[in-house]
Amino acid sequence: MRITLFLQNPDQTAQLAARIGAHLGPGDCLLLNGPVGAGKTHFARHLIWSLMQTPEDVPSPTFTLIQTYETTVTEVWHADLYRLTSLDEIEELGLTEAFDQAICLIEWPQLLGPLTPDNALSLTFQPDPANQDARHITFDATGGRWAPLLKQLSNPQIQGPA
Repeated sequence: MRITLFLQNPDQTAQLAARIGAHLGPGDCLLLNGPVGAGKTHFARHLIWSLMQTPEDVPSPTFTLIQTYETTVTEVWHADLYRLTSLDEIEELGLTEAFDQAICLIEWPQLLGPLTPDNALSLTFQPDPANQDARHITFDATGGRWAPLLKQLSNPQIQGPA
């Protein structure tokens, strides 16, 4: 199943992230695709905050590779794989074990290759060429796990005016 949403500004992206966060649980994985500056970390930060009882600093994991957070639902792993060069490095980080136990938010997921979870939800962020604050986010999912969420998100009331 595939849907694309148009979000006019960072606030709408933050609201979408919180809305999606409410549907996540252990074993859920979001693959965050898009160019540098497309809004992947902004989205992840707001999703993580939406799951915390007391929000804390949520930095980009660009240099640490993985940041973990205790939330009211389960542990959240936020990974940025941009600087990794081999599958062995991903396995050394313990990320594959986290796929079963935590909520995982993965930036630059194409580097996972064959380690990509089968039931992951893929989000592709694209800046709008006419408005630097706007984003097009395309959701791709296989299997039935994500169908109810994508059906709910495809409701035009969430998208705002196009």
